Amino acid sequence: MLLKSLRNLSGTSRSDAANANLGYCLAFIAGAINAGGFLAVGQYTSHMTGIVSSMADNIALGAYSLTLLGFGILVSFTIGAALTAILVNYSKRHKRHSTYAFPLLLEAMLILVFGVLGTLMKAHESIMITLIILLLSFIMGLQNAVITKLSKAVIRTTHITGIVTDIGIELGKLCYRNDTKNQLPKVVADLKRLKVLSLLVFSFFIGGLIGAIGFKTIHYYTTLPLALFLIILAILPVWDDFNRRQNAPTH
Repeated sequence: MLLKSLRNLSGTSRSDAANANLGYCLAFIAGAINAGGFLAVGQYTSHMTGIVSSMADNIALGAYSLTLLGFGILVSFTIGAALTAILVNYSKRHKRHSTYAFPLLLEAMLILVFGVLGTLMKAHESIMITLIILLLSFIMGLQNAVITKLSKAVIRTTHITGIVTDIGIELGKLCYRNDTKNQLPKVVADLKRLKVLSLLVFSFFIGGLIGAIGFKTIHYYTTLPLALFLIILAILPVWDDFNRRQNAPTH
């Protein structure tokens, strides 16, 4: 039963419940990486609105090196999302079980790379900080594109501005007083959607809290359980593809 649930979580057979549950898990990871990354290198890497705004500010202030860094973050995030699109579309064409799982497994490997780079930071601090920031941005783009593709843009996990906006919309519908005298369709809140959105924000917050505590106490070793969590989420569909390839008839 547990293996079936894990397989459904990141496999190609999707349902609203599976999308929501995977969304909670990935929001947790994103929160942990975003908050932990800030403690590690002093930069949030998932919020492209803030990055683009800071680029404009830094140009106005003449801080061109920071502008260049912001541009690098933006490009890294975009390339991460583009890579996910390539991997997903290729896997769909070849009917693989790991269409969505393989990018998550790749993310787990990159989180481990983040941990390794962090341990080397003291030797080459300025270079390592820049590499880590760009790597984290790439990871966030990669992950956000995965959940966006599989949920058809219904769920996002690496930033919560849109999620909080949608929560506000549903709360507005919930508080709206319908006029029973007219024949217009009633304004009705989607309580199921409101629950999913609220849990995404909560998962991101809990992930951020645990990530921040982890990086504050055990530093880059925090990347180990985070990567392991992703591996558990993704490994079964990848293993299914491996077995299918091994058992395929040879010509």
